[in-house]
Amino acid sequence: MFTCKETRAVIIALHKKGFTGKDIAASKIAPTSTFIGSSRTSRSVSIVVKKASWHPRKSSKRQDRLLKLIQLRDRGTTSTELAQEWQQAGVSASARTVRQILLEDGLVSRRAAKKPLLSRKNIRDRLIFCKRYRDWTAEDWGKVIFSDESPFRLFGESGKKLVRRRQGERYHQSCVMPTVKHPETIHVRGCFSDKGVGSLTILPKNTAMNKGWYQHIFREQLLPTIQEQFGDKQCIFQHDGAPCHKAKVITKWLGEQNIDILGPWPGNSPDLNPIENLWSILKRRVDKQKPTNSDKLQALIMQEWAAISQDVAQKLIDSMPGRIAEVLKKKGQHCKYKLHVIVNKSL
Repeated sequence: MFTCKETRAVIIALHKKGFTGKDIAASKIAPTSTFIGSSRTSRSVSIVVKKASWHPRKSSKRQDRLLKLIQLRDRGTTSTELAQEWQQAGVSASARTVRQILLEDGLVSRRAAKKPLLSRKNIRDRLIFCKRYRDWTAEDWGKVIFSDESPFRLFGESGKKLVRRRQGERYHQSCVMPTVKHPETIHVRGCFSDKGVGSLTILPKNTAMNKGWYQHIFREQLLPTIQEQFGDKQCIFQHDGAPCHKAKVITKWLGEQNIDILGPWPGNSPDLNPIENLWSILKRRVDKQKPTNSDKLQALIMQEWAAISQDVAQKLIDSMPGRIAEVLKKKGQHCKYKLHVIVNKSL
């Protein structure tokens, strides 16, 4: 498709845009005999094309723009489907050629991120919430105690596992990830602040979280945590808009306990709650130890929860101003704020 000179120019341009050698090689923009080398210190690129055949470009710049518009209209369209649509515009090209042209504009195929669906109301509520708290500092967020529920399943939470194996070891016991049709699930409710993790309650099996159970957990677990971490100082409690949280009896009871509520909390907004990062840390720690039954799973959940350091909790709370700013920047859309460093260091 390209001459040697053009290939070199395209590779250098992609490298300057931040694409790694692996990304460029995967695009097959150059023949397999092309060597691509890069230096992290100098950020230079050395390319040696041993053999390359010249092919005239099959499309004009205008046709290339059309291809990109088709792709941007539906990001999930495959390169084969794009080639078929492009053919209707008079360009006969392979799926590989389509991928190469899109790569020139930085359009690389990646796994779609999974996020809760945001309705117009969700987006509006997220903006209202973030504008209300946009001036809060990390010190202000230190007065908040965050809470949430989360499920834990046997045999791990992740849907993908990488293993190193030799030929013929694909089904070796140490190289497979066990699955069951109906994995046992344990539901927990926990809370934390910048003072550290608080109470963690494991719900009895087949117990639905209703206003009665919620008031019981609050009285027996959350109130002692608030007293332990804040004493006589005023704190603000965060919970989402689940029906049992908004029940009149709960609202009245919280008022009688002189507990202020953060919010109103916007729906479908786990990215704004730092406890989601805490669940991620906890699940990875528990999964690493491979519990084989419900009792071991419960014991590990409690053990690893108690082992989460106050330093991790502090960093998560300190991230709140950044989360708020990110959502405002994205005009209410999902915040990509992820604390990979904190999660990795805590494992």
